[in-house]
Amino acid sequence: MLNQQTLHKLYVMRLNGMADAFRQQLEQPDLGGLSFEERFGLLVDRQWSWKEDRALARRLRNSRLKNTASVEDIDYQTPRGLDRSLLRSLSAESEWVKQHQNIFLMGATGVGKSWLAAALAHKACRDGFTAYYARAGQLFRELALAHADGSFGRLLRRLAQTDVLVIDDWAMTPMAEIERRDFLEICDDRYQTRSTILTSQVPLANWHAQIGDPTAADSILDRLVHNAHRIELKGDSMRKKRGGKEGA
Repeated sequence: MLNQQTLHKLYVMRLNGMADAFRQQLEQPDLGGLSFEERFGLLVDRQWSWKEDRALARRLRNSRLKNTASVEDIDYQTPRGLDRSLLRSLSAESEWVKQHQNIFLMGATGVGKSWLAAALAHKACRDGFTAYYARAGQLFRELALAHADGSFGRLLRRLAQTDVLVIDDWAMTPMAEIERRDFLEICDDRYQTRSTILTSQVPLANWHAQIGDPTAADSILDRLVHNAHRIELKGDSMRKKRGGKEGA
């Protein structure tokens, strides 16, 4: 009876990991040879793992990443010009996020830009950082809707506090005035405090023209380019090779 009361209290206090471990200990009499400190340490370890797993699941859910990509699955065999040492250094504990650096992934359609962006963002989530994925057109629609319903300030704060902002299909079309103004505000809020991943089929040299207004373009690119890793993917479409799905 006492054990059942203890289990109930643990679940009520949301110490589910510890409760599950305690239940298992009750079902394993061979653990009786362990000291109190050792058994308690096992309970704490299980609670810690349970809490970390839930936090990771929440970060991944909030990130809205479309691909279940992982840096461990990056395909270096297909010739795309990937620098293995650079990607491994970026992946190691997501050091680039700690340093508030940006990443540009450029190349033709289907070469794996979006997949690689998702893999790097997924690794950042695993390393304890938050992420948020959006296509450029989708992001600007969300911003326009936020202007209309009065939630623009709240959306800006959420974007400013996100550790890794992934913007897919960046600079595919010329930006409107309101889009330039909103994106400059986002860049200004995140400058040297957060990290951004941009994927684009458009060469970096053409981004200035796609942004449009020279003054706004200078301000936006100044906040993005100088501390960015530029990765240009080459080669044939990975989708054609893998039956229509953009792969690793």
